[in-house]
Amino acid sequence: MAEVLTRETVAARATIHHELPVAQARPRTEVDRTFGLPTALFLATGTLYFAFIGVMAIGFGNPGLIMPMAIMAVFLVMFFAVPGMWVLMKPVVNGSRAKSWNRFLSEGVQTNTGHLGAGEAAVQVLILPVLILVWGLGTATIAALV
Repeated sequence: MAEVLTRETVAARATIHHELPVAQARPRTEVDRTFGLPTALFLATGTLYFAFIGVMAIGFGNPGLIMPMAIMAVFLVMFFAVPGMWVLMKPVVNGSRAKSWNRFLSEGVQTNTGHLGAGEAAVQVLILPVLILVWGLGTATIAALV
Protein backbone atom coordinates (compact mmCIF):
# COMPACT_ATOMS: atom_id res chain seq x y z
CA MET A 1 0.00 0.00 0.00
CA ALA A 2 2.70 2.46 0.93
CA GLU A 3 6.01 2.77 -0.81
CA VAL A 4 9.15 4.53 0.18
CA LEU A 5 9.97 7.39 -2.16
CA THR A 6 13.54 8.47 -2.43
CA ARG A 7 14.64 11.95 -3.37
CA GLU A 8 15.67 10.75 -6.80
CA THR A 9 12.26 9.19 -7.50
CA VAL A 10 10.43 12.35 -6.47
CA ALA A 11 12.80 14.55 -8.48
CA ALA A 12 12.30 12.38 -11.56
CA ARG A 13 8.49 12.63 -11.40
CA ALA A 14 8.16 16.24 -10.20
CA THR A 15 7.55 19.24 -12.38
CA ILE A 16 9.92 21.95 -11.21
CA HIS A 17 9.07 25.59 -11.81
CA HIS A 18 11.89 28.06 -11.52
CA GLU A 19 9.44 30.98 -11.52
CA LEU A 20 5.99 31.25 -10.01
CA PRO A 21 3.20 30.43 -12.43
CA VAL A 22 1.18 33.49 -13.45
CA ALA A 23 -2.26 33.43 -11.87
CA GLN A 24 -5.05 34.06 -14.31
CA ALA A 25 -7.52 36.74 -13.37
CA ARG A 26 -10.90 35.34 -12.46
CA PRO A 27 -13.87 36.93 -14.22
CA ARG A 28 -15.96 39.26 -12.09
CA THR A 29 -19.12 37.55 -10.94
CA GLU A 30 -22.33 39.51 -10.51
CA VAL A 31 -24.34 38.32 -7.53
CA ASP A 32 -27.92 39.42 -6.90
CA ARG A 33 -28.41 39.26 -3.16
CA THR A 34 -31.83 40.93 -3.15
CA PHE A 35 -33.87 37.98 -4.48
CA GLY A 36 -35.65 40.48 -6.75
CA LEU A 37 -37.95 41.62 -3.95
CA PRO A 38 -38.53 45.11 -2.54
CA THR A 39 -37.46 46.10 0.94
CA ALA A 40 -41.12 46.59 1.94
CA LEU A 41 -41.79 42.83 1.73
CA PHE A 42 -38.72 42.14 3.86
CA LEU A 43 -39.92 44.64 6.48
CA ALA A 44 -43.49 43.31 6.38
CA THR A 45 -42.25 39.78 6.99
CA GLY A 46 -40.18 40.93 9.96
CA THR A 47 -43.08 42.95 11.35
CA LEU A 48 -45.42 39.96 11.20
CA TYR A 49 -42.94 37.72 13.01
CA PHE A 50 -42.37 40.35 15.71
CA ALA A 51 -46.14 40.78 16.02
CA PHE A 52 -46.38 37.04 16.71
CA ILE A 53 -43.76 37.38 19.48
CA GLY A 54 -45.74 40.32 20.87
CA VAL A 55 -49.00 38.36 20.84
CA MET A 56 -47.34 35.47 22.64
CA ALA A 57 -45.77 37.81 25.21
CA ILE A 58 -49.08 39.56 25.89
CA GLY A 59 -51.25 36.44 25.72
CA PHE A 60 -49.03 34.36 27.96
CA GLY A 61 -47.59 37.15 30.13
CA ASN A 62 -45.65 35.19 32.72
CA PRO A 63 -42.38 36.31 34.37
CA GLY A 64 -40.96 32.87 33.68
CA LEU A 65 -41.28 33.48 29.92
CA ILE A 66 -39.21 36.68 29.83
CA MET A 67 -36.00 34.86 28.91
CA PRO A 68 -37.50 32.66 26.13
CA MET A 69 -39.30 35.68 24.62
CA ALA A 70 -36.08 37.72 24.73
CA ILE A 71 -34.16 34.88 23.09
CA MET A 72 -36.77 34.62 20.33
CA ALA A 73 -36.62 38.39 19.79
CA VAL A 74 -32.81 38.32 19.56
CA PHE A 75 -32.95 35.44 17.09
CA LEU A 76 -35.50 37.31 14.97
CA VAL A 77 -33.32 40.43 14.98
CA MET A 78 -30.36 38.31 13.79
CA PHE A 79 -32.58 36.51 11.28
CA PHE A 80 -33.42 39.81 9.60
CA ALA A 81 -30.19 41.75 10.25
CA VAL A 82 -27.85 39.25 8.58
CA PRO A 83 -29.68 39.23 5.21
CA GLY A 84 -29.96 43.01 5.43
CA MET A 85 -26.19 43.29 5.87
CA TRP A 86 -25.69 40.70 3.12
CA VAL A 87 -27.52 42.90 0.61
CA LEU A 88 -25.34 45.89 1.58
CA MET A 89 -22.11 43.92 1.27
CA LYS A 90 -19.83 45.53 -1.35
CA PRO A 91 -22.60 47.41 -3.17
CA VAL A 92 -20.10 49.15 -5.49
CA VAL A 93 -18.70 45.86 -6.79
CA ASN A 94 -21.98 44.02 -6.55
CA GLY A 95 -24.24 46.60 -8.18
CA SER A 96 -27.47 44.88 -7.14
CA ARG A 97 -30.07 46.94 -5.35
CA ALA A 98 -33.44 45.99 -3.95
CA LYS A 99 -36.28 46.60 -6.38
CA SER A 100 -38.41 49.65 -5.83
CA TRP A 101 -42.06 48.99 -5.06
CA ASN A 102 -43.20 50.46 -8.40
CA ARG A 103 -40.73 48.35 -10.36
CA PHE A 104 -41.83 45.27 -8.40
CA LEU A 105 -45.49 46.02 -9.24
CA SER A 106 -44.73 46.39 -12.93
CA GLU A 107 -42.22 43.55 -13.40
CA GLY A 108 -43.06 40.99 -10.72
CA VAL A 109 -40.35 38.46 -9.96
CA GLN A 110 -38.79 35.51 -11.78
CA THR A 111 -38.70 32.28 -9.76
CA ASN A 112 -37.46 28.79 -10.54
CA THR A 113 -41.00 27.75 -11.44
CA GLY A 114 -41.73 30.74 -13.67
CA HIS A 115 -42.69 34.38 -13.57
CA LEU A 116 -44.89 35.68 -10.76
CA GLY A 117 -46.79 38.93 -10.67
CA ALA A 118 -46.34 41.26 -7.72
CA GLY A 119 -49.48 40.05 -5.95
CA GLU A 120 -48.60 36.39 -6.34
CA ALA A 121 -45.04 36.97 -5.12
CA ALA A 122 -46.26 38.99 -2.14
CA VAL A 123 -48.68 36.20 -1.20
CA GLN A 124 -45.91 33.59 -1.42
CA VAL A 125 -43.58 35.68 0.75
CA LEU A 126 -46.16 36.72 3.36
CA ILE A 127 -48.36 33.62 3.65
CA LEU A 128 -46.26 31.87 6.31
CA PRO A 129 -45.80 34.88 8.62
CA VAL A 130 -49.52 35.71 8.35
CA LEU A 131 -50.52 32.13 9.16
CA ILE A 132 -48.14 32.06 12.12
CA LEU A 133 -49.59 35.33 13.44
CA VAL A 134 -53.17 34.04 13.01
CA TRP A 135 -52.18 30.82 14.78
CA GLY A 136 -50.71 32.86 17.63
CA LEU A 137 -53.85 34.98 17.89
CA GLY A 138 -55.99 31.85 17.94
CA THR A 139 -53.82 30.21 20.58
CA ALA A 140 -53.85 33.31 22.80
CA THR A 141 -57.64 33.62 22.39
CA ILE A 142 -58.22 29.98 23.34
CA ALA A 143 -55.92 30.35 26.36
CA ALA A 144 -57.75 33.51 27.46
CA LEU A 145 -61.18 31.81 27.19
CA VAL A 146 -60.20 28.71 29.12
